[in-house]
Amino acid sequence: MRGVFINVIIFVVLVSCKTVEENGSFVNGVTNQIINHDGSDREYIQYIPSDYDGSEKLPLLINFHGFGGQARGHMQAADLRSLAESNGFVLVYPQGSDLNGFSHWNAALKGGDNKSDVDDLGFIEALINKLISQNLIDDERVYAIGYSNGGMMSYALGCYKSNLIAAIGSVSGYMLQNDCTPSHSIPLIKLHGTNDYYDGGGVYNSVEFVVNFWKNFNNISADPLIDSYNDNGMLIEKYSYRNDSNILVEHYKVNDGDHVWFDFNYKGKKTNEIIWDFFSQFDIEGYRN
Repeated sequence: MRGVFINVIIFVVLVSCKTVEENGSFVNGVTNQIINHDGSDREYIQYIPSDYDGSEKLPLLINFHGFGGQARGHMQAADLRSLAESNGFVLVYPQGSDLNGFSHWNAALKGGDNKSDVDDLGFIEALINKLISQNLIDDERVYAIGYSNGGMMSYALGCYKSNLIAAIGSVSGYMLQNDCTPSHSIPLIKLHGTNDYYDGGGVYNSVEFVVNFWKNFNNISADPLIDSYNDNGMLIEKYSYRNDSNILVEHYKVNDGDHVWFDFNYKGKKTNEIIWDFFSQFDIEGYRN
């Protein structure tokens, strides 16, 4: 009887972990996923809404942790699961690989003086293609956002894998590229604090440079719409740049904001809701409405 009880415990633990191998079918809720890329098993956490029945393809939002972070910890800190549930999208938190004892994202093409020789761009491309092959996601509505080093990864995807990405976002992240030529317009939402290399420094481009880069790439010449809101003493300034095709570059400047994944309220909307509302306006062809 004791042996039966132990076997039941083992079964419950295995089910709760829900690790799905590369060719597994989808499971609703949170699952640990594995895909082999470039000779290595790469891991990511996937969330599929509880009422999803496979009858349609859903948008995909990929959310990258920062340097030294873990996918599960980032899922807790930057938790969009309730929004995925209510708005009907697939949510993925990939896990960066080890670099001298710290997880990281190689947010650049192979070669040169980039962080490592890990092919993270290829990993994310393989991940996206896996979900496409499972008829799980709408390949015209794939979005990428990240925190810190994860924000760097989001910029890199916008630059080098734009054929797969509809829009990008960054929270307290820095863009390493000084130039790139995506294949289509790339909407951007950027949240950044003024205490966090806001004016650049070292290898970090300033926020002004990054906003101007994507504004110019998207052929936005009009002055921004400027608004602000005070959230319990935190002053947040919002700058919205829009072109004639309704492609947006949107920046939330958090005065005295630090190097964090922000959790503020802007006129009744929380940070994560602002992020999803921004992405949901676009597909890979541009503005959806």
